[in-house]
Amino acid sequence: MADPVTVAIPVRNGAPLLAETLAAVRAQKLSRPIELLVADSGSTDGSLELARDAGAQVIEVDPREFSHGGTRNMLARSATGSHVAFLTQDAVPASEDWLARLLGGFDLEEGVGLVYGPYQPRSDASPMVHRELADWFRSLSPSGEPRIDRGLPAGTGAEAVRALFFTDANGCVERAALERVPFREVAYAEDQQLARDMLAAGYAKVFRPDAAVVHSHDYRPRELFGRLFDESRALREVHGIVAPANPVRQALIVQRAVRDDLAFLKRDGARTAARLRLLPASLAHHVLRALGAIAGSRAALLPPRLRRACSLERRAESNPLAGSGV
Repeated sequence: MADPVTVAIPVRNGAPLLAETLAAVRAQKLSRPIELLVADSGSTDGSLELARDAGAQVIEVDPREFSHGGTRNMLARSATGSHVAFLTQDAVPASEDWLARLLGGFDLEEGVGLVYGPYQPRSDASPMVHRELADWFRSLSPSGEPRIDRGLPAGTGAEAVRALFFTDANGCVERAALERVPFREVAYAEDQQLARDMLAAGYAKVFRPDAAVVHSHDYRPRELFGRLFDESRALREVHGIVAPANPVRQALIVQRAVRDDLAFLKRDGARTAARLRLLPASLAHHVLRALGAIAGSRAALLPPRLRRACSLERRAESNPLAGSGV
C-alpha cells in the first residue's frame, strides 16, 4: 500500500468553515492515500460530528491541555503518513492540487523539513487585507517560483523575516524531521519557532506559491490591535524583532501603507470616490497595526495586567529573549 499523507487540523468550534475545509481536503487529487486527523478541544457547535462525517479520525483534547505546539506534536505522533500537512479549521485548500504541490516541495532539495504555501483572501475581505496578503506572499517569491531557504539568516531585517517565515495554517512537515525537531510548547507563533529550529538543525524550508489556501481575517478595531500586539510580542520572543517606535518613521510607514491600499483599489478598477471612501478605514487600520506592533514588541516592559488587557488572547505572561535589549 502506498505511503499515506496525513492532513492534521486542530479544531474548536470551527463550523461552518470547517465543513468547507474538510470537503476541500477530501477533494484532493493525489496518488497516495490521505489520512485525515482532527484534534477537537471541546467544540460545542457540531464540529466533532462534521469531522467524523468527513471520515476523520478525531482525537478529543481537554481544552485545559490544548496548546498550539503541543497539540500539533500530538497529531503528528498519531499520524501514519511520512508527511503531515497542517491546516487550521478555517483554511480552505484553494485547489484540488494543493496537497500534491506542497508534497512536491520536498523533492526540490535534499533535506527539506518544511514546505508551506500562501493565503488567498476570502471574497468578503477588506481591501487592506487583500493587499497585505498579496504583497506579503509576493515578497517571498517575486518570480513566482518556489523559494528555498537553508540556514539561519543574519540580523532581524525584512529579508531575515522572510527567510524565517513558516505557517502551520498551510504547511507540511516531514514527520521524521518533526520527531527530531518538534514544535515547542510556546504560547504563540509556534510555527515561526519551528522554522527557526528546523533551519538551525540543518533542514531546508520551501515556499510553494502555487499551494494556496483561502484564509483571511477582518478584525474589529480592538481585535486588530490585540492581534498585532500578540504577533509582535511573538516575533520579539522568537526572532528578536522590535518594531520601530520613532513617530516620524511610523507615520511614514502608515502613509505608505495607506497609499498602497488606494493604489491597489485603483488597479482593481475602483473609482476615485470609492478610493476616498476607503481612506478613513485604511488609515485607522494601519495606525492600529502600528500601535499594536510597537506595544507588542515591548510587551516585556509592561505590567502583566496591561499585557493581558492588550492581548487578543488575554495572555499576561512574557518570555523575552535572554539578554535582549528593548
